Amino acid sequence: MADVEGAIRRVPLFANLSERDRKRLAASMTERTFPQGAVITEVGQSGVGFFIIESGTATVVAGGNRSRTLTSGDYFGEIALIDGGPRTARITADTELRCYGLTSWEFRPFVKARPDVAWALLETLAQRLRDQQAPD
Repeated sequence: MADVEGAIRRVPLFANLSERDRKRLAASMTERTFPQGAVITEVGQSGVGFFIIESGTATVVAGGNRSRTLTSGDYFGEIALIDGGPRTARITADTELRCYGLTSWEFRPFVKARPDVAWALLETLAQRLRDQQAPD
């Protein structure tokens, strides 16, 4: 449980959580390991999971272009937590990837009860939108 709480602590979305809330969130998360080369998310496919990377690296491809590399402490899948819609990027494990995952039906009530997490989520989404629209 300590590893999960440490991973949560490193995520900016959860920076202002109390210790009690961090423990609640950690109890809802499950550990997932993806082998090197695994496609974790695919554009257009449904997705309900949010993941925090504990170890390993992954490549994000959005709009047909490599957009970034994810490493320990990074997270993905937050858009699917909000609307349950299709994935907007392909994420492939460059190395074995150890993550902590959370489903939308677990996350939604947690966020609704904590407006500071909802606001941080909005800020993150706004920044990602700006990054995608920025000229090269």
